[in-house]
Amino acid sequence: MNPLFRLLQFSRPYRGRLAAAFAWMVLYALGAAGLAKLIQNVFDEVLKSGQNLVFVATAIVAANVCKGVGGYFSAYLMSDVGQRVVMDVRNRLFRHILNQSAAFFARRSSGQLMSRITNDVGQIQQAVSETIGDLLRESLTLVGYVAYLFILDAKLALVFLTGAPLVVYPLARLGKRLRKTSRRSQEELEHLSHVSAEAFTGHRIVKAFATEAHEAGRFGTVADRLYRANMKATAALSALPAIMEVLGGVGMAAALWYGVKEIAEGKLTSGQFASFFAALFLMYGPAKKLSRVNANLQQAAAASERIFEILDMHSEVVDHPGASAMPRLSQAIEFHDVRFNYDDDLSHKILRGVSIRVAAGEMVAIVGRSGAGKTTLVNLLPRFYDVTGGSIAIDGVDIRDVTIASLRSQIGIVTQETVLFDDTIAGNIAYGSAGASQEEIEKAARAAHAHDFIAALPKGYQSMIGERGQRLSGGQRQRLAIARALLKNSPILILDEATSSLDSESEHLVQEALANLMANRTAIVIAHRLSTVRRASLIVVVERGRVVEAGRHDELLSRPGGAYAKLYAMQIVAGRRPLDVPVGQLNE
Repeated sequence: MNPLFRLLQFSRPYRGRLAAAFAWMVLYALGAAGLAKLIQNVFDEVLKSGQNLVFVATAIVAANVCKGVGGYFSAYLMSDVGQRVVMDVRNRLFRHILNQSAAFFARRSSGQLMSRITNDVGQIQQAVSETIGDLLRESLTLVGYVAYLFILDAKLALVFLTGAPLVVYPLARLGKRLRKTSRRSQEELEHLSHVSAEAFTGHRIVKAFATEAHEAGRFGTVADRLYRANMKATAALSALPAIMEVLGGVGMAAALWYGVKEIAEGKLTSGQFASFFAALFLMYGPAKKLSRVNANLQQAAAASERIFEILDMHSEVVDHPGASAMPRLSQAIEFHDVRFNYDDDLSHKILRGVSIRVAAGEMVAIVGRSGAGKTTLVNLLPRFYDVTGGSIAIDGVDIRDVTIASLRSQIGIVTQETVLFDDTIAGNIAYGSAGASQEEIEKAARAAHAHDFIAALPKGYQSMIGERGQRLSGGQRQRLAIARALLKNSPILILDEATSSLDSESEHLVQEALANLMANRTAIVIAHRLSTVRRASLIVVVERGRVVEAGRHDELLSRPGGAYAKLYAMQIVAGRRPLDVPVGQLNE
């Protein structure tokens, strides 16, 4: 379907407003055609004999009032409909993107997605709020003028209108070119958003490596490409008025020549010809506007195509038909021969037949070298991705047979890269726990060892923490994430290297907070420093997507040359805390 027709479908809920706007447009067109008719009265009656002066003057005022009132209300209502449509499109696009799987976000940058929501939707805003209104209003006005021309002199009207195809053909050709160049411009603008978002997000690294000039050069290169794409669009746009000027002049000259001949033969009065010529002159404004309308619609069509490309994408992870709500975990989580690879790339398998059983209330640790597939494995449990082979079951029920919302409601996650929002501390702790009281928030913060530093802040729990929590230290951000998980009170907990980037003091506080968090919960822990592994009910060693060892800490260490023993030895050589040495004995 044409993207503009698909876009117009968003206006269906506002049919009443559109009908009212159309009625006001008809009034506007009648007022415009009435003014052209009154010019005949001015020449044939008022100027010749002074008759009907009051009537004609009153009629001129009335016609202009009709134009003014009709123009105002039609423009206001069309703008209202347009803004509502843009809001609906933007909301639907945002929700659709959020509902996509993790694989969708892995293939696209945040800057690119933001460009679709802001730049592309912004491009259609003018089309649906102003351009379509202009299209209808000016088209009705032209119809009124043309009808009046035919009433005055059908032959003379035909002489002028024979030039219409000469206008339509170049407009259509330029429209196609403009649509292509507009899409290129939007793509370059998307790239510009991506480059700037990367630089701003990584501003510390940019400064640390003194690469401001390099990033400015990247930005300048993309900005230059955007400039060239925009100038190609501008060249097409600038050609439209020139074409209209030339063709309009030729048409009016032909009408003037023919009209003078008709007056000389007594077939037209001077008033009729003046009215005819005035109608022709007045038609030039709407016709010129319509040429710009076509250009704007082509730009909107290019942006709409990019929007519908996203809306037509379907998430790989969806609720299956008949999916039921998952009851609270009571028995075990079981990974059965789990296999996984990204984007159907069978040559690069991330997981190769992993089988693990996590009993309710147990803590299972997953260890292994970087790239072994540990994070991918735990990302399959909340269905950020779906397995490409095997299955994951909770209490014997495949997680693909339960609703995603009920599954994720039972899982709390604390990751190495803490994600916080530019909100208050209380808002971040209560994120995902709507309706939590201040008392509940503080209780969670105390259990996460975060209350003391929060209370020391000038505004306490109402303190803003900045984008991604930049006003807090790494340990403070991590404790807020733990408090958030505590408040959610999910029976299943995933800890993905939650202490790997902390100093010893912060790690000690976070470890105590994690101990509170894991109490009476089923926990799956990805260990980096391995400081909590010794307490795990089961330790699973993963290498190259396979489970190579499984057992308790002491049992695995007793296997000389085993994978776990090697990891332990590497940790000691690297000067890290041994697995079986508690925090309090570090300095002994």
